[in-house]
Order: sequence, then C-alpha cells, then structure tokens
Amino acid sequence: MAPQQQDTQTVAPTRASTASAAFKSTPPTAPTPVKNALNQEVEHAQFEHPELTSVYPSTTYDPIPELPYADRALKADPTFKNLLQDATVTHLAPRIGTELSGIQLHELSDAQRDELALLVAERGVVFFRDQQLDIDQQLELGRYYGPLHVHQNLGHPEGYPEVLVVENSVEGSERILRRQAFDPDNVWHSDVSNERQPPSYTSFKVLTNPPVGGDTLWASGYEAYERLTPLFKSFIEGLTAIHSSKSQAERADRRGHTIRRPPVEFEHPVVRTHPATGRKALYVNPAFTTRIPQLSSRESDAVLKLLYKHITEGHEFQVRFRWTKNAVAIWDNRVTAHYATFDYLPGNRHAVRVTTQGEIPFFDGGEKKP
Repeated sequence: MAPQQQDTQTVAPTRASTASAAFKSTPPTAPTPVKNALNQEVEHAQFEHPELTSVYPSTTYDPIPELPYADRALKADPTFKNLLQDATVTHLAPRIGTELSGIQLHELSDAQRDELALLVAERGVVFFRDQQLDIDQQLELGRYYGPLHVHQNLGHPEGYPEVLVVENSVEGSERILRRQAFDPDNVWHSDVSNERQPPSYTSFKVLTNPPVGGDTLWASGYEAYERLTPLFKSFIEGLTAIHSSKSQAERADRRGHTIRRPPVEFEHPVVRTHPATGRKALYVNPAFTTRIPQLSSRESDAVLKLLYKHITEGHEFQVRFRWTKNAVAIWDNRVTAHYATFDYLPGNRHAVRVTTQGEIPFFDGGEKKP
C-alpha cells in the first residue's frame, strides 16, 4: 500500500502487465574503466537487469498513517506440514538461519505462505536459492503479508516505488570505500525501525552477485535477549528507545536526493514481543536508535553502547550467508538485525528488496521460551 501522493506524478507500479519481462536477460554493455575515491581503476557497474536499477523521483508523499496489520504466521500450521512436505531443510546455525531447497516461492499456496511466515518468525531468516520469482511476484508475496513500505528517500526502479534497490555504481563504489573507514557497527540495523509500524517481513533477491564477497550477517534478537542476565533483562524491559530517520534524510539531502516523505522518529520498547511466537527480542540497532528517554544522556549512551556491542559481537547467535545469483532471503525485522559486508570491489552487486509493514511494537511481560 503506497502512501498518498501530493503531486500529479504517478507512483503506483505501472509494469504489472510485464511481470515476466522484468527478469529477462539483457546483455550488458562493455564496462567503462573509471577512477574511484582512492584513484583506483574500477569498472562501471553493468547489470543484467537495468530496468530494475534506481531512479530518484521528485514525487513526495504524506506521512504514513496507522495501518491495520494481522500477522499471517498466526494462521500457520505449527507442524509446517504444507511448506516442508517436499522441501529439504538445512539449519545454518543453531539459533538462527535456515535454508530450504526444493521450493519455488512463486508457487506457494496460501497455507504454505502462512507457514513460511511462522518459520521466518521462529528462525529469524530463511534462505532460498535459484528462485524464478520475478519482481511482480515478489511484490505480490510481500502484499500477502501486509501493506508494503515505501522508503522516504532511497532509490527504486521506474514505476515500482515499493521496491528498494541495492546496487553499486561509480557513486556507489566510492560510497563503499568511504564506509570502510567507519565503525562497522554503524551498518547493523533492522529495516526502517524508525517507522510507527516498523517492518515485519523483508524479502531480498540478488540479481547480480560478485564472484566473492558481499555476504550478509544476521543476529537473533531472541537470543540476544536470552543471553542477558535476569537483573539486566528486568531493567531494560521497562525502557523504550527513540528510533529516527532524520540522519538518513540529512545524508540523502546532501546527495541532492528528494526527501519524498518527512523524516520521522517513534518510540518503541527496547524489548519487544513477537505476536506469533510470543517470544521476547532485543530491539535496538545502531543505524536508527538514538536514545533511551527514561535515562540521562550519559546513561542512555552507555546502555545503548553495551547493547550494540552485545548484538554485533554475539557470534554465537549470528548466521552469515554467501549469496548466489537469484538467491532470496526472507527475514523478520522484529527479531533480527543484519549487516551487509562491503568487501567486493571491483565486483558488481544488484538486488531488490520488498518490505512489509508490521504491527506497532509492543512488550508483553509474559514468559514464553523456545
């Protein structure tokens, strides 16, 4: 569901009738050598699907209103008898991350989709390789789970405002090199946690992948919470945190990109409860969380620094995925944080993301263990 637009430019998807064409191969042109920020020669990014590269329109939107949301995982058969009947299941780490083979996402029934939502909610992130899912089918899957998110400033393909593009270009290559000089904690995040109703499920398909590098890591918010001491758990369960998109909007403005919707910040519980699993998860991240309003500035900074370090260095509850072309990951932002490695230059990377908005975060003090 796209936000209401304020001008006459078209923001609704306009190419639904060409679903199959969206993923047809387009031969890349010969690469053009360019210089990056370190004066090293790299190739200009050449993508197999140029129709799914970014545009940055000047269209603007109203703020997102509160939206109805019901988690499809609540309707799932907890035995997964429909989803897993013909699938091969491989758990990639004990606490988080499962790969399913023998499944094509665009062929799933509603019962299988519901069970997939529950599996993602339980395992944090689920992976699929060699997916034939095209962009319109990816959008349809996202809409099945709820209203789709439209980003305030990042690029999307022409005619597809609800698709976020992840790509490297000449500008992008320089951005990656600059990012390497930053504290890597700064890129651990849960998708747009600043929203009133932050995302539940995200699907992410890689269209072009470098020969090596570009892995993504996920950390389990469930296990991050469980590994805290009882006394510290009881302390943070009474706290909330401010999540803000203002710094992201400021960076976009410096690049000359339109801020299509006013940046927002919302207050969410530091520990949230998942509506389908009933489990508690740590819900702060270095990209969007700015402060804990119940504490002084010094106290807030100290607590958040500890929690960020706990999440980003919690290797016992993380999983790392090596992407391949046409691989898809679906993750639950309510119970995970993730980190994309920027180590693949001069290789090219191109992916598309569809994100479903979830419920307003809440905390339920009842106990439910895995």
